[in-house]
Amino acid sequence: MRIPRYYADLGKYLRQRKVLVLYGPRQVGKTTLLEDYLHSTPLRWRLDSGDDVRIREVLGSQDLVRLREYVQGYDLVAIDEAQRIPQIGQGLKLIVDHLPEARVIATGSSSFELAGQVGEPLTGRKVTLTLYPVSQIELGSLYNPFDLKSRVEEFLVFGGYPEVVGVQGRTEKIRILSELAGSYLLKDILELDRIRNPKALLDLLRLLAFQVGKEVSLNELGTQLGIDYKTVGRYIDLLEKSFVIYSLRGYSRNLRKAISKKSKYYYYDNGIRNAVIANFNRLELRDDVGRLWENFLFMERLKKQAYHGIQANNYFWRTWSGNEIDLVEEREGKLFGYELKWGDRMLKAPREWAGTYPEAQFAVVNRESYLEFVT
Repeated sequence: MRIPRYYADLGKYLRQRKVLVLYGPRQVGKTTLLEDYLHSTPLRWRLDSGDDVRIREVLGSQDLVRLREYVQGYDLVAIDEAQRIPQIGQGLKLIVDHLPEARVIATGSSSFELAGQVGEPLTGRKVTLTLYPVSQIELGSLYNPFDLKSRVEEFLVFGGYPEVVGVQGRTEKIRILSELAGSYLLKDILELDRIRNPKALLDLLRLLAFQVGKEVSLNELGTQLGIDYKTVGRYIDLLEKSFVIYSLRGYSRNLRKAISKKSKYYYYDNGIRNAVIANFNRLELRDDVGRLWENFLFMERLKKQAYHGIQANNYFWRTWSGNEIDLVEEREGKLFGYELKWGDRMLKAPREWAGTYPEAQFAVVNRESYLEFVT
């Protein structure tokens, strides 16, 4: 099944003297998206991969003469898996600075590598897009609201990776997700020299999977894993930058009443979360449906923010007395609080929330109302 992607027309984001950087997890569809665009554009283009030793040599050389020869005759140069090229940021900087007639697209599956290499060299010289697993927005072009709601259990259990969404049958979906979690998503992280204890990293992933949507501190995680909190922090940073988990901080304007030192962690994809704990049971057999729902809604909301250009700071809110709100968005100078509930019971805003932030809005997002929230 061919799934229309939100960034299908990459040409809208191309700029002279700027590199279009396309980030995203492995196997999320970046290469397919890039190839589809290239075969539809009238521009003269070339596509190369950072896996190619010759390309690594040229683009990593910082030799302007060689780079000019490489670009000559093309309107657009596309580099897939660009993070594999040493000093790629410097090479791309030379191209956009000295060969401004050429457009450049670079994709990378490991944010912590590519971002580290292109961040400083390409300051002010890049447009960045993040491609996520398939969103409800994108699926909305294939299914009507009734059909999307009918498939919600599938999304909660198996997530939104393109290959997973495109196949039928639980057995095949489980096989693909197990392969993704084991052979692709964690490959870049576990290959790093800095990971001296891969078992601790995998144990951390499982621990975070069981505590989705719950507040945890680095000290608590370290105690449970038997490693120091600094190592936990470094591992979490790598997991965030490689699009496995997302860290949500607490919100507070009144530090005496609110707790804001701990974080909540969400998985970028429910299917990967379930693969990590090897649980693909149907919803009626699970005791974590609320966590699956919260993770699903939170990430779909992030996709909506990214794709629709909604500028927002995201937090959760909780007080010492136990009042809490799952998601707080700070945008346009206003606060919007959302409770993400699987059940149908309508809730009122916590009294302390309404009292502390009387101008803030509040809403409950449940199975009836969620599509408007995420599409």
